[in-house]
Amino acid sequence: MIDTTYSTSAATSDRVSSVIEIKNVSRRFGKKLALDNVSLTVSRGGVFGLIGGNGAGKTTLLKHVMGMLKAQSGSVKVFGMDPIAQPVGVLSRMGYLSEERDLPSWMRVSELIRYTQAFYPTWDERFAEELREMFELDPNAKVRTLSRGQRARAGLLVALAHRPELLVLDEPSSGLDPVVRRDILGAIIRTIAEDGRTVLFSSHLLDEVERVADHIAIIHEGRVVLANSMDDLKDSYRRVTLRFETPVVDPPKLLCGRNTQGAGSEWTYICTIVDGDMGQVRGAAESMGAQVVDESTLSLDEIFVATIRQ
Repeated sequence: MIDTTYSTSAATSDRVSSVIEIKNVSRRFGKKLALDNVSLTVSRGGVFGLIGGNGAGKTTLLKHVMGMLKAQSGSVKVFGMDPIAQPVGVLSRMGYLSEERDLPSWMRVSELIRYTQAFYPTWDERFAEELREMFELDPNAKVRTLSRGQRARAGLLVALAHRPELLVLDEPSSGLDPVVRRDILGAIIRTIAEDGRTVLFSSHLLDEVERVADHIAIIHEGRVVLANSMDDLKDSYRRVTLRFETPVVDPPKLLCGRNTQGAGSEWTYICTIVDGDMGQVRGAAESMGAQVVDESTLSLDEIFVATIRQ
């Protein structure tokens, strides 16, 4: 039976510290294994970025969170509830923007706002109007006449105006110009997160994820291969250049290193660092007859490539 009691659901969610708990979820579409024993926890508050290539499983995972797909194995809890069994208690407290921007094309912007408002008792009319003005949306314009960027803004408006506890964005910047991307991922996402709410968004634009996310998870071929806070993740990788006493054709393997590049006496490794301590790397380099001559942090894009290629 579907439980549509909101008060009981809300009380339940107050006792859980995490907004989303995904445990051992797998999903097949025919012969394709879209999700492979995925487990992931999203804590309350902040911005969580889900990154991966096309077909990695990001959208499929988000659809399980939204209750659009039922896990074939494992479990999904949002606010401590099953989004399939208790959709009202879950969805009434979420905002969602899909990559397709699937809005009713025959409606005017003002009609879209009034239509969506009817589903949310917590709708904030003043906030909705502030967003409409900020996004420069003509209330009399038909949705079908809006540009791709304007449709994204309209979708974000109706996802935000009831001030959801959880905002889910699926590739929010896909196909948008830099100004619109800045609006979505700069001002809005940070504002929501700083208000104590939670944002979960998927993206393949890693520079944007790096700029706004507090935590990230990398999904590759249906599996979560890495999940960590952004700060800890950046502290865990270094680009390290070694100088050998004599030129070498094939550099020795560095236990922490991968993706070696260079020639002659200088070779660069991508290293995994334990607890931010470079001492072990320097000691390993000395044992190989080399010294560390340069080290630098990696971008999220570089960490992503190193992770999926290891």
